[in-house]
Amino acid sequence: MLTGRTVFQARGVIVSVHRIVVVGGGAGGLELVTRLGDKYGRGKDVQITLVDRSLSHIWKPLLHEVAAGVMDTATHQLSYVAQANWHHFEFATGEMIGLDRAAKTIRLAAVPAADDEGEGDLLPERTLPYDTLVLAIGSTTNFFGVPGAREHTIALDTVEQAERFRRRLMAACVRAQSAAEASAPVAATEAQSGGALLSPSGAQRPKVNLVIVGAGATGVELSAELRNTAEVLRSYGLKLDPRKDVRITIIESSPRILKALPERVSGAVAGLLAKLDVDILCGDSVAEVRANEVTLTSGKILPADITVWSAGITAPPVLGTLGLDVNRLNQIEVLPTLQSKTDPDIFAFGDCASCEWPEHGFVPPRAQAAHQQASFLVKAIEARLKGQSLPTFTYRDFGSLVSLGKFSAVGNLMGGLIGGSMFIEGLFARVMYTSLYRMHVAALHGVWRMMLDTVANRLRRSTVPRVKLH
Repeated sequence: MLTGRTVFQARGVIVSVHRIVVVGGGAGGLELVTRLGDKYGRGKDVQITLVDRSLSHIWKPLLHEVAAGVMDTATHQLSYVAQANWHHFEFATGEMIGLDRAAKTIRLAAVPAADDEGEGDLLPERTLPYDTLVLAIGSTTNFFGVPGAREHTIALDTVEQAERFRRRLMAACVRAQSAAEASAPVAATEAQSGGALLSPSGAQRPKVNLVIVGAGATGVELSAELRNTAEVLRSYGLKLDPRKDVRITIIESSPRILKALPERVSGAVAGLLAKLDVDILCGDSVAEVRANEVTLTSGKILPADITVWSAGITAPPVLGTLGLDVNRLNQIEVLPTLQSKTDPDIFAFGDCASCEWPEHGFVPPRAQAAHQQASFLVKAIEARLKGQSLPTFTYRDFGSLVSLGKFSAVGNLMGGLIGGSMFIEGLFARVMYTSLYRMHVAALHGVWRMMLDTVANRLRRSTVPRVKLH
C-alpha cells in the first residue's frame, strides 16, 4: 500500500499517486532516478521527477580531464531529457531556490532564455509538488574567504568552468609562444654583440605559470593531466618546452598532499609528481589572489597566468535557507535512514548531506559514497511506499584511487574487495580507476550499452586530436 499519496481528480476520475522528486542530477541523483524509473515509471501510482539546472550530465570526477583538454564533453555528456525518456521518469529544468514544507512544494527559479532567443525567460519561476523529496545537489567550491580567490581563480565544479579553464590554457600557451618568437630577433642581436643569448628553454624565456590551490584528488589529477597536455601541444607544433616553459605549482596548507588518503599513497603520488616536474608547496596557504599572482602566508609571491581553486568544498548556500538542520558546511544533517533530521519526508545524500559513519566520523564526499547511497535509497523508498520501516545505511569503504593520466595511477583497495588493505600502483591501478567510470555508465545504461560505449569511445579517440584545441 502506498503511503504519502497525493489524491486529485482528473477528468472525473480519482487519481492517487506518490510523487518522488529528486533534486540534483549528479552521479548519485541520476543513478537513483534511473533505477526508480525502471522500477516504478511504467505504472500510474508513482511519479518520479528529476530536477536540475543543467540539461546534461557528466561524471564530476572527469572534469579535470575536460579542463586539461584531453576529454571532449560532447562524447561523454548525457542528456537528462533522453535519459528520462529511456527510463520512464520526468525531467524539470531549473534551480531550486526555496522549499515550503507545509505545502510540500519546492520553488524553482526562472530559466533565462539564451542570448539569441530574445528577451524574457524561457520558463517562469514555478513550484513543484512532492510527497517524497530527495536532495542530491552536490557541493560547490569553498573559497574560505580568501581575498581575491572567488574573483581571480577558476573552480572545477561545472563543465562550463572546466571549459573556461581549457580555453584560457590554450590562449596562455599561444601568447607565450608569440612572446618567445617576438623576443628571438632581440636575443640573436644580443648574442652577436656579445650579449646573453636567451636559451630556447632557459629561465629567461616567457613561461606559462599554472597554480593549483589544493592538493586533494582534483588538484593532483589536474596537475598530471596538464603536464600531459603540455607534452601533446609540443607534438602539435607549439614550440614550448613542456617541462621548463610550462610551470605547474600545487599549494597545500597541510603537511602533505592527499591528506585524506593513507601516507603511502600520498608519498607515492608526490614522488611521481616530482618526476613530472610539478612543484609542490606543502605547509603553506594562500593569503591573497590577484589577477596574475598568488601571495602565500609565508610571504612568497607566485606568478600565475591561471589559478585553479580546489582547496575544499561546501554545500550550496540554498540548503541553509530551507529550514532544515545543517552543519557548518551547509550540509543537511541526516539520520542513518538518510532522512533529514528535521523532516522525515525529505532525504539527502551525497556531498550535500552530513551522514554519520560510526567510529570514523562522517561519510566522505566521494563518488563511491553517492553510488552506495543511491542504491540504498532505492530500497528505502520501496519500504516507504509500502508503509514499512526504513532500513539504515551502512557505508563500506572500498579504498581510493588517484589517476595521473597516462603516467600512472596510485591507490589502496580496502574492505569487501580484498578483506584488508592493499596498496596498488601502475597499470592495475589505472584499470581499476577506469572501471569506476565504467561502473557509473553501466548503472545508467546497463552493461551491454556500457561495453558498446567503451568501444565507440576507443574508436573515436583514434580519429580526433589527443587534446581539444578549439
